[in-house]
Amino acid sequence: MALPRRFLPPMHVLCAFEAAARLGSFTAAAAELNLTQSAVSRQIRMLEEMLDAGLFIRERQTVKLTQAGSAYAQEVRESLKRIANATLGFKANPHGGTLNLAILPTFGMRWLAPRLPRFIASNPGVTINLVTRLQPFDFQLENSVDAAIHYGQPDWPGAKLDFLLPETVVPACSRAMRDRYHFKEISDLLQAPLLHLVSRPDAWERWFAAQGLDDVVIHGMLLDQFALVTQAAIADLGVALLPQFLFKDEFARGDLVFAIDAPSQNTEAYYLACPIGKHDHPPLQAFRRWLQTEVHAHEVALDQAS
Repeated sequence: MALPRRFLPPMHVLCAFEAAARLGSFTAAAAELNLTQSAVSRQIRMLEEMLDAGLFIRERQTVKLTQAGSAYAQEVRESLKRIANATLGFKANPHGGTLNLAILPTFGMRWLAPRLPRFIASNPGVTINLVTRLQPFDFQLENSVDAAIHYGQPDWPGAKLDFLLPETVVPACSRAMRDRYHFKEISDLLQAPLLHLVSRPDAWERWFAAQGLDDVVIHGMLLDQFALVTQAAIADLGVALLPQFLFKDEFARGDLVFAIDAPSQNTEAYYLACPIGKHDHPPLQAFRRWLQTEVHAHEVALDQAS
């Protein structure tokens, strides 16, 4: 439903208000916008008349936002930023459209990025912008994001989820640590320092439970990125629980080895999530089709290697 025009202040008025709110001065806002101070003052007065409320407290030569004015300024600033980003995206690619994709750092760097040139080659009109997000977010609040790579359960309120890949994790460590501890049984791992990922705090407990060991006492270092966990394992600081398909290069080079050969498939998996209202966005449709093709090729390669 279209918004009544009376709720849409002129753009130049909003720009004057945003600048004055950010700078805390009508004079500074006028200098930034190349206007006179009186012009900025008139535009803000016009906005206050439209809102039928004051936005600034005027005290002699200073101005300060009211509480309501501060909240309104934040909303206006975010809206202007979204308009600017949309304009920038359109100017960068006026014909094919843009896909703003939120990615998980390790999955994006190790699995998605090496494959993206194939998408760009087959969809030359589409521009992909990548941003990092570690946790699910509200698509309505971050409406500049068209889709996201999600790891976890198929549960994201307000989003449509397409299954991508399962995940098999393996206990990995340096060759020196494996030789030092002589891991033979699953329980032997409890004698070594275990490396923990902040976003998966119970991963080791669930892995031990899948191997038939419950109520184990877990200890070890806590790290906030897979990259740090991996480097810590290579540096002989402990045993890491790693997604096998994301770290195949480290295993192939011998930087990492299986502490013990006990892979376990997680109940969580990777999904493509998108807000229901953007499901038909053409660049997203093209990306979804391409992604499913890449996932199929990935699965075929795994079957051939096994």
